[in-house]
Amino acid sequence: MKIGIQNTIGKIHAEIGKRVIGKHDIVSEILIALMCNSHVLLEGVPGTAKTMITKSMAEIISCSYGRIQFTPDLLPADIVGTMIYNVKSRQFEVRKGPIFANFILADEINRAPPKTQAALLECMQESQVTIEGATYHMKPPFIVVATQNPVDMEGTYALPEAQLDRFIFKSKLSYPLADDEFNMLKMKNMPDVRLNSVLNLSEISKLIEIKDNVVIDDSILKYVVELNTKIRQNPDVELGPGPRASIAFLQGSKARAAIDGRNYVIPDDIKALCNPILRHRIRLKPEAQISGIQVENVIAKALGSITTPKVAKK
Repeated sequence: MKIGIQNTIGKIHAEIGKRVIGKHDIVSEILIALMCNSHVLLEGVPGTAKTMITKSMAEIISCSYGRIQFTPDLLPADIVGTMIYNVKSRQFEVRKGPIFANFILADEINRAPPKTQAALLECMQESQVTIEGATYHMKPPFIVVATQNPVDMEGTYALPEAQLDRFIFKSKLSYPLADDEFNMLKMKNMPDVRLNSVLNLSEISKLIEIKDNVVIDDSILKYVVELNTKIRQNPDVELGPGPRASIAFLQGSKARAAIDGRNYVIPDDIKALCNPILRHRIRLKPEAQISGIQVENVIAKALGSITTPKVAKK
C-alpha cells in the first residue's frame, strides 16, 4: 500500500537544494533520524557542507534551534546549564544551556575533550538533563546532529564507543563532484536565499506516526540479526555492533520505507542503511587495520554471505 508523504519529502529536498548542491542521501538520513527520535553524526573534512546542511535543515523545521560550538575549553555546564545565585531573590536558579532545544547542532564535536563530550550522553539517550540533582526533560522532537572532522586531524579527540552508539547514523561527506562544485560556485555568486518552513511540530509528529505504522516482517528481523551476528563473528572484528544497531535497523528501515511511500519494509531498506548504521559500531583489530581492511569491506562481506529474504507486497 502506498502512503502519501512524498510531497512533503520533495519540498524538504527542494528547500535544502537552494543552498546545498547534492548531498541528497545525507538530507534523507537526517530526516530518517528525526522520524526515529534519534541523532546523526556527520563526518567530513572542512568545507564539505556539514554545518550548512544542518543549519538549513533546522531552518525549514519550525522548532527551536540550538548550536553548540565544541572547543577544547568547553565545559559540560556550557552544554547542559548550571545553577546560578540570584542576588535579588536570594535563591539559586537553573540557567539552562543550549541543549534545551528541539534541533541541536553540535559543531565539531570531536574538538572537545571526552569529559565534555560525555555531557551529551544522558541528553541523547534519555532526552533529559540532570543539573544539581534535578532532572529536566527535553521537549520532543529532540535531535542532535553532530559534525566532526576525521579523527586523524590535528586537535581532535576520538568519540568513545558509548557515545557513538547513541547516533543512529554516521554519515560521511566527501568532496563534491566537479559539476556539483561548479554549480556551488554559481550559487555562491548569487545573493543568499531565505528558506521556507516545510515542517512544524504537528507535522513531525504525523511523520513519526506514519513511520510507527509501517510493517516489518519477521524474516527481515531475522535478516538483521543474522547480519549483525556475521559481523561479530568476523575474525578481523575486535568490537562488533551491539543491540542498539539492531534497533537502529528496525526504526531506520521503517522510516526509509515511509519516505519511499511504502507501509512495509523490504530488504533493500536494510541494505541501504548498512553503512551509516554500522560503520561507527565496528572496531577492527589492529592487524586488520594495518592490512588495509576497511569497515565497509567487513559489512559487504557479511551481506554477501547471508540469504536475502523475499517479502511480499502488503
